[in-house]
Amino acid sequence: MPKIQKKKFFEIDLPLIGEKYEGFANSKEELNNKTIKMDLTRQLRGKSVDMSFQIILKDNKLTTMPKKLILLPFFIKHMFHTGISYIEDSFETETKESKVIIKPFLITRKKVSRAVRRTLRNSARNWITDYLKTKEDYEVFQEILSNHLQKPLSLRLKKIYPLAICEIRMFEVKKSLDKKKEIGSLEIKQETIEKPGEIIEKQEINEEINLTEENKKEKKSTKKSKVKKA
Repeated sequence: MPKIQKKKFFEIDLPLIGEKYEGFANSKEELNNKTIKMDLTRQLRGKSVDMSFQIILKDNKLTTMPKKLILLPFFIKHMFHTGISYIEDSFETETKESKVIIKPFLITRKKVSRAVRRTLRNSARNWITDYLKTKEDYEVFQEILSNHLQKPLSLRLKKIYPLAICEIRMFEVKKSLDKKKEIGSLEIKQETIEKPGEIIEKQEINEEINLTEENKKEKKSTKKSKVKKA
């Protein structure tokens, strides 16, 4: 009879929030790459956030990397009242490490026109895109939870129109960037673009050379004809 493995509790480190989690499995390898979902409302003092973590087995220790953050809908509903305008957006951009999806959420102090809402949305998108390019995934999660991303964004947008709330409704890591492949593909694209251009340029240069040679021949023939006439 084969031995039946007894399941055990294994300690999993959650460095983002400074806590431990216990996973129930036959082995540590079985927990590797699995996902944990946690409600961080208590840790964030009432701000209702759901987090998803991916378990990673490293040096025989179980740790986690954050993968998705969601601001819960009922928390957003409490922010609504009459006489305001809200602006939502959802777009894909990049950090230093990954392709990500981010959804900013803004509420103005009073009702504003469509043009103002569009300006706020575009300014927020441009600022976030430039900001995330300089950050790693882990840093972004940290800054969203501690409001260090929302504060400078809010100050930037208040120059356009005063905001009551500036939040990140969702942030998710989709896939990691493979820089070597991307560089390779760029080089191939450059070659395919440059080569036809080079051929065209060479053709144009050759045509110019031929034209100049023909002009020279014509000039010589005209000179000879003038000499004969004389």
